[in-house]
Amino acid sequence: MSPSEATADAAVAVRPSAGRHTLALFISELRLVFGRARTQVGLGVLAAVPLLIGIAIKITGSEGGTDGFIGQIAGNGLFLIVASLGLSLPFFLPTAVTVISGESLAGEASLGTLRSLLTAPAGRSRLLAAKMVALAVFCLAATMTIWISGLIVGFILFPVGDVLLLSGSTVSLGNGLLRAFGIAIVISLSLLGLAGIGLFISSLTSTPLAAMAATFGTFVVLGILTAIPQLHAIHPWLLIYRWQSFADLLRDPPYWHEIVRNLLLQAGYLAVFYTAAWARITSRDIT
Repeated sequence: MSPSEATADAAVAVRPSAGRHTLALFISELRLVFGRARTQVGLGVLAAVPLLIGIAIKITGSEGGTDGFIGQIAGNGLFLIVASLGLSLPFFLPTAVTVISGESLAGEASLGTLRSLLTAPAGRSRLLAAKMVALAVFCLAATMTIWISGLIVGFILFPVGDVLLLSGSTVSLGNGLLRAFGIAIVISLSLLGLAGIGLFISSLTSTPLAAMAATFGTFVVLGILTAIPQLHAIHPWLLIYRWQSFADLLRDPPYWHEIVRNLLLQAGYLAVFYTAAWARITSRDIT
């Protein structure tokens, strides 16, 4: 066998091992994120949101004088899913994302495990990718926790049936559930920009609490800027400006324009801050 053939055979033999190592890294990161007590407590708090809203609506009845999705819960339990997601988006979901993303790299650094991870065969780029994938999975898991809880509580406490959309038309329960699921997906994708910011900030420090606080502070500043009318010129470029576009899925037909612009904006934020985190982590001194 010639030296070139031996080299080719060796390369082929290495590839499966590297692939298995990468998969193991992703699985290990998911176990780390979802195995933390604070993650489980956070998901429990999110699951309690639809329960608290449902009980409050059930006690007060349909004459609560509320408008919007909350006002329709008593007539159709499906709206408990949408109302819970809408009420969680301005605070509960972003808070959960800031905690997990802020701890992603800073937590490892504070425990002293980041040094060994950065010198592992997986490499720094794959480690960062594993962290980002775990954050994306958490965003989806957090949103779906509310979705599933709202579905269960809504179907137990309230009647369900055909869904009256914002445009005035009525669709079947199955169609309504599909739209509600689409809303959950849109919201989970809307959180990726914030997760990218948190990952970058986490790469700058070895103190998890500082990373969490800085990420949440950035979110608060963005919220303040969005609320100032005089800054309307920059509003379309702010992270949370189009978060509420998920409601356009409850129109007939759905309004995709704002939803697509929101997702493109999130993709832009994610690309910028993930690249910044990559530049930081690949040049970080681990000695």
